Amino acid sequence: MSAHENMEHAEHIEHASHENRRIALLIAVLALFLAFSETLGKSAQTDAIKFNVQSNDLWAFYQAKTIRGTTLQAAATTLELQSNATSDAAAKAAIAKQIETWRKEVARLDDDPGREGRKQLTEKARKAEHDHETSLAKYHNYEISSALLQIGIVLASATIITGMIALAWIAGALGIGAVVLMGLGLFAPHTLHALHLI
Repeated sequence: MSAHENMEHAEHIEHASHENRRIALLIAVLALFLAFSETLGKSAQTDAIKFNVQSNDLWAFYQAKTIRGTTLQAAATTLELQSNATSDAAAKAAIAKQIETWRKEVARLDDDPGREGRKQLTEKARKAEHDHETSLAKYHNYEISSALLQIGIVLASATIITGMIALAWIAGALGIGAVVLMGLGLFAPHTLHALHLI
């Protein structure tokens, strides 16, 4: 080889080495965001499971209070019918007192401010359901973001092998899209659902 050819070959190797460093930096940045996306996704998935269990527990407690209230209401009605059949004033007074006690308990089971009446349980369960849906929406955003970042890493790696710079541009665009989805997951998780995109 002539000196001129050697010089051109060295320049080509230096240019390829410089391009490979930029591609390696792109891969490192994509991998960094992939780590963030995976961590946020796992956290959102865990929260979704936690809120789902919490919601189910609250509705089960609500149902138990409903059954207890219905039982007490039926008992009060039965006792009231028995009261009509008796003529003893003392017995009627005792029965009336018991009926009043059971009806107060039924009212307390329905609405017990500061505690856990059915009304309060309904509010808590609905909030847990909302938190579950929000966490699930976040999880979906992070999962799609992670997939885009993984594809971007593969395409950027293929750029080194093939020398096709267009693959690196596509990888960069996928990375930007993934970061946007992560932002949506953090600040507006229901956006994709509202647009019926997922």
